[in-house]
Amino acid sequence: MEEARAEGNAIIDTYREALEKVLEDHKEEALRQSETRIKAETVSAKQQLNQAMAKSQLELKRMQGKVQQDLKDKIFAETVALVHDFMKTETYEDYLIKCIRKAINFADGEAMVIYINPSDENRRSDLEDALSTRLTISAEDFIGGMRAVIRSRNILIDNSFKTALRNEYDKFVFLGGDGIA
Repeated sequence: MEEARAEGNAIIDTYREALEKVLEDHKEEALRQSETRIKAETVSAKQQLNQAMAKSQLELKRMQGKVQQDLKDKIFAETVALVHDFMKTETYEDYLIKCIRKAINFADGEAMVIYINPSDENRRSDLEDALSTRLTISAEDFIGGMRAVIRSRNILIDNSFKTALRNEYDKFVFLGGDGIA
């Protein structure tokens, strides 16, 4: 009887150890799965956060670009108004004379057509008298300034405000606080 009881206790102990081992394995597996799930959720949350940040940054850049474009347009609208004010001064006429003289010197006696803006038609005779040269009223409004064509050398001398403003508009960039565009 004792022997049977000892044998039964041994079987029960073996069975208990086996169950405890299964329980321990199950706990370890559940812990591993839990850690894996936590890592996966963490990675997913980080990705969602990064996507949201990227989307927000893109929207901010788009808004910043729109504001900068609006400011750029306003600045150049004001600049055009200042140019029109400048064109009403004596200094503008002196500027035209200087530009036309430079073109004449550059042509060095070759045939050249010198164009002034249609808005400067009232200055034409004074300019022709001051420069002793014939001026042509341009068919195209180039805001102000002058253009000259030397056909024999295929040269256009463009001192028009329209071209100067367009070039400055194209080059104009708002710099960040650190000097970076």
